[in-house]
Amino acid sequence: MPPDTTGRKRTVTARATGGKKSPAAGKANGNRTAEEKPEGHVAHHVARAKLIVRRARLSDVQAIVELGRRVYAPHPSLTHRMIRGQINNFPEGQFVAEFDGQVVGHCATFIIPGSIALKQHTWDEITGNGFAARHNPDGDHLYGMEVAVDPAYRRLRIGQRLYAARRNLCEEWGLKGILFGGRMPGYQRRRRQFADPMDYVRAVVAREIKDQTVGFHLSMGFEPLGVLEEYDLDDMPSAGYATHMLWRNPRYSDSEEHAKNDRLAPQQTVRVATVQFQMRGLKDKSEFKKQVEYFVDVASDYRSDFVVFPENFTLQLLSLEERPLQPKEGVERIADYTEWFIKFMSGFAVSYNINIVGGTHPIIDANQDIKNVCYVFLRDGSVHFQEKIHPTPSESFWWNIKGGTRAEVINTDCGPVGVMICYDSEFPEMARHLVDQGAMILFVPFCTDERRGFLRVRYCCHARAIENQVYVVLSGVVGNLPNVENMDIHYAESCILTPCDFAFARDGIAADTAPNTETIAFADLNIGDLRAARGAGTTRNLLDRRFDLYRVSWRDQRQRRKAAK
Repeated sequence: MPPDTTGRKRTVTARATGGKKSPAAGKANGNRTAEEKPEGHVAHHVARAKLIVRRARLSDVQAIVELGRRVYAPHPSLTHRMIRGQINNFPEGQFVAEFDGQVVGHCATFIIPGSIALKQHTWDEITGNGFAARHNPDGDHLYGMEVAVDPAYRRLRIGQRLYAARRNLCEEWGLKGILFGGRMPGYQRRRRQFADPMDYVRAVVAREIKDQTVGFHLSMGFEPLGVLEEYDLDDMPSAGYATHMLWRNPRYSDSEEHAKNDRLAPQQTVRVATVQFQMRGLKDKSEFKKQVEYFVDVASDYRSDFVVFPENFTLQLLSLEERPLQPKEGVERIADYTEWFIKFMSGFAVSYNINIVGGTHPIIDANQDIKNVCYVFLRDGSVHFQEKIHPTPSESFWWNIKGGTRAEVINTDCGPVGVMICYDSEFPEMARHLVDQGAMILFVPFCTDERRGFLRVRYCCHARAIENQVYVVLSGVVGNLPNVENMDIHYAESCILTPCDFAFARDGIAADTAPNTETIAFADLNIGDLRAARGAGTTRNLLDRRFDLYRVSWRDQRQRRKAAK
C-alpha cells in the first residue's frame, strides 16, 4: 500500500512500514491456557468486527485530524473546518476505516460534473479549497480528494477497502466513474530521465520503472488520462504534478435510460421565527427573562425549529443600574449576567423544544478582552457560540470590543447553520467561509441606530443570500434606552431573506416586519429548494466560482500566531 493514494496538500511524505507485523497479526501458535474448554466442548461466542469501513460522522472530526497528523506530520493540511465542511456538504461520500474502535483510515469524495473534472485543474480549485464546496448532486462523476492510511496499519489493505467503498458509492449513485489527481512521488528523482511527466507515467504503465503510488492506482483498475500540471506545488516528490486518473463504472451505460436517483436530501422544511425585540426599562432582571420567554413560547407554539433574538438585546439589563454607566463600564457590568443568561436560555431551549439563536451578549474572556458573543442554545441542551469577528469602529473605540478569530458552522438537528453578527454581514468572505463548511441558513442578529445603518446590513445580507444561495435571517432591536450609553435609539425591520430564483419568494423576502415595532415573523424554509438551485438554478453562484482565479482562504490559529511574531 502506498503512503498516500490521491492528490492533496502535503509537504512531507509518510513512509510505509516495510517488514513490520501488522497490529492485526496475532500469535499463530501458543500453549493452551487453563481457561480453555476441555476436548469435546464447543464454545459459541460472537466477536465484533475488528476492522470496519463506515461513513464518517461529525464526531470523527478530531480523530481524522489526528490521523492526518500521523500521516503527513508536521504539515497536515486538512483542518477541522475542512473535514466538517466535507461531511456537511456530502455526508454519503466520506468514509473512515476503524480498527478496534480507532480511526486508522480516511477517504473523502464528492460529486462533480465530468465537464469540470476532466479538464486541467488544481487540488485547491477542484475541491473548493478542501471543503468539498464544489459538490454537485447533479454531477456525473465521483471525485476523490483524499485518502489517508495510518502508517502502522498499512499491511491491512485499508486502502483497498476504502477504494472499494468509493466504487460501491459510484455504482449506487449511477455515476459514470471516479476521477482524481494521484501522486507520482517517484517522478522528481527521475525528472532528468523523463522531462515530460507523461513519459514517466507511460513507463510505469509499461512496467519499465516502478512507482508505488501510480502502480497501486493501476492495480485498482484506474487508467491515466494524462497529467495535471501544478496540481499541488507543495508535493515536491511529484514535482507538483499528478496523474489524472479515471475508473469507469462498468454498470453505467450511455445507451440505457437511467432512472435518476434522488440525490438530494429528503425534502426538509425548517420553520424559523425572528424576533424584533423592543428595548425598555426594567424593574428587575426577572422582567427581562419573562420578556424573552414570551417570544420563545410563541415561537414554540407555532412549532418553529429556530427562534432568533437580536444583537445587544441583553444590554436592556443595564436599565437596572442606579446611575448611567459609561460604555466600557456598562459592558463590563453586563458580563456579570453571563452565567445567569446562559442557564435560563439553555433551559428554555430544552423545555420549549426549540433551537434559540440568543442574540448577542458581551463577555470578558480569559485574556480579559471584551467580546461580543452570540450564544446558540440547541434543544438537545448543548450550547455553542460565535464571536463577532468585525467590531464596528464605535464598538472598538467606546466599548473596547475585540474581534474574534473563529467562524465555524454549528451542526443542529435541522442541518448546519452559521452566525454573522451585524457588521460581519458586510464582509462577503465570512459568509462564503461558513457556506463552504455546509451552512444552509445564516443568522444575523443586528443592532442599528437609524435607517441608513439598517440598510447597510439589509442590502449586504440579501447579497449574501444571492451569492451563496443560502437563507439569511435578520433579527434587530427597536425602542429606546435613554439611561444606557450608546443605546439611545434604534431602527430595525427584521426579515427572512432567500435567493432570488423561481423556487423562492418573488422578491427574495420570505417574511418581514413593520419598521420599529415589537413583533415576530415566521417563514418555512425548504432546504431541498436550496440544493436544487445550487445544482440547476437560473444562476449557480457557488458552482460557477472561478477557483482558478480566486479563493477564500481562512487562516488557522497556527498561521495567525506565526504571522504575529
